[in-house]
Amino acid sequence: MLIKAQVIIGVILILFLMAIINMVRRRTLELKYVLAWMICDIVLLIFICIPDTMEKVADFLGIYSPVNMIFFCGFVFSLVIIFSLTVALSRVTAKVRRLAQYVALDEVEKQIEKEETDRAI
Repeated sequence: MLIKAQVIIGVILILFLMAIINMVRRRTLELKYVLAWMICDIVLLIFICIPDTMEKVADFLGIYSPVNMIFFCGFVFSLVIIFSLTVALSRVTAKVRRLAQYVALDEVEKQIEKEETDRAI
């Protein structure tokens, strides 16, 4: 890989890592959702800083070019991130469903109590 490409990709990855850390610090993002992004960024930074490692892993996986290895890693990490977000979304959906059911039952109970008090009068 050309030095120019390494520098450009490295700078982009460092800026992205700084943005992630800043968002966690300001509590815009929760740490448990950001860990996958940070790991992805750090691994790609290692591959950029030590090109021999990237070439060895690319050869081991049968990937022709180290640059293609970077994009392959990005694709795999994106799939991992999408999967983790899908799991988190499923959990939140289940919690919202339970909360809506609880609120609906509470409203029904209030309505029944109101009708019973109206009948008693």
